[in-house]
Amino acid sequence: MAVPGIQVLVFRTQLNLHRSFFFCLHKVRKNSSVAAVAVEPVKVLKNRLYNGSDGKGDGDAPKWKKLSSEELGISTSMIAKPTRLVLNGLKKKGFEVYLVGGCVRDLILDRTPKDFDILTSAELKEVSSFTTTGRKFKRNVYNVVRRPPACSEADFIRWKNCLGRDFTINGLMFDPFAKIVYDYLGGLEDIRRAKVRCVIPASSSFIEDCARILRGVRIAGRLRFRFARETAHFIKELASSISRLDKGRILLEMNYMLAYGSAEASLRLLWKFGLLEILLPIQASYLISQGFRRRDRRSNMLLTLFSTLDSLLEPNRPCHSSLWIAVLAFHKALVDRPRDPLVVAAFSIAVHCGGSLSDLLGIVRKISQPHDTRFPELLDQNIDSDEALLDEMMDLATYVEAALQKMTDEHFVSRALIEYPQAPKSDLVFISWTLSQKVSTIFECVKRGKEKDFRRKRGRKIDYEALALGKLREVRHIFAMVVFDTVFPPHLKD
Repeated sequence: MAVPGIQVLVFRTQLNLHRSFFFCLHKVRKNSSVAAVAVEPVKVLKNRLYNGSDGKGDGDAPKWKKLSSEELGISTSMIAKPTRLVLNGLKKKGFEVYLVGGCVRDLILDRTPKDFDILTSAELKEVSSFTTTGRKFKRNVYNVVRRPPACSEADFIRWKNCLGRDFTINGLMFDPFAKIVYDYLGGLEDIRRAKVRCVIPASSSFIEDCARILRGVRIAGRLRFRFARETAHFIKELASSISRLDKGRILLEMNYMLAYGSAEASLRLLWKFGLLEILLPIQASYLISQGFRRRDRRSNMLLTLFSTLDSLLEPNRPCHSSLWIAVLAFHKALVDRPRDPLVVAAFSIAVHCGGSLSDLLGIVRKISQPHDTRFPELLDQNIDSDEALLDEMMDLATYVEAALQKMTDEHFVSRALIEYPQAPKSDLVFISWTLSQKVSTIFECVKRGKEKDFRRKRGRKIDYEALALGKLREVRHIFAMVVFDTVFPPHLKD
């Protein structure tokens, strides 16, 4: 049965910042209410052909496929409980419901979805039992695509929705009750080939919405997928267009890349496609100074710090943005002035202990394992006294504070690549003053000394709910763990 006016519900596990095309219920935390967004019906361009050619010609549109979800390895238990409750509630009221977008892709790949989008025929008023609030926004209006011959009304509605997606691997629909996955765009084949491909020609897609460039990088980084040739070409060609995005949107996309367990891969892709120079000119300058090429497979301290952070995070267990910004500022401070490994250790322990010097010195004295000698940011200085160690640690804290100020100073950022005239000019600062102040509080205990009533965490257990919310104790705990494990890798103990 086909029902016109289908809506979309979005269930997110962490960030309440996404907009879908029809009707969105934003992310649901386990014990939270749901926010609803109603939008005007989407119309699709008459000439919006499937982009299956990969730059080699128009190519044939893929055959529409309906596959058994069980044969694809999807079971109901893989769907988050809050989402199942809403699916069941809508179905009991007689509405059509589908899971759509990236969550279907992730279920097929046996990955944990970051969020669940639900397509439904329910009107906003009918979903009120799920504690919703509504607001409206507009999107571009397209010419109506003509209904193909011998196409049912239900297939036509589903197909039109899929045509509005960004990438083919996000254009899948899953009916959890009929246990059918609908593929109108060749998304399953692109998943099999590990490719990220635009639904419409990439040039049109990225001009229509340049944020898709960053979303594409985020998806490719997380899944370790490659870009289709045409998609890759226009990411490079239109890279500069992302500077027109709202700064809040850029921060959102950067957070998706760096806070969900795929930061290293994302940074490598941003560098490969010339996006890092626009988004993070200071870090791009560092890679250039290290002689990094676009497809370089080597590592360095910056990438290793984020690789260590990635090992602690997952799509459903992210960190707060203050943590990865703190890592960037810390690394910039070491680039500006390399330090002895024990000074770095003392600094990370001071952060972890809330500035307690007695705890710090006791722990540092017990460090006997070797440090990673690959990084020029680490410099043996033969520090022979506790006093000298503490002085160096305080100086590092001053450099970290200065690095954070540089990262939020448009004038400094604009000059980060001045020694490289071929690099694009960018003064983009997407870190707000409020967020920079939150980052600053992570480090202020180093210079101020032990904070009243602060209790350091023991062991390596992580409170992921507190980490996602940016609770200071948990953020400091993970920051110290990341820095210490990068400088003194556990595998060097033996």
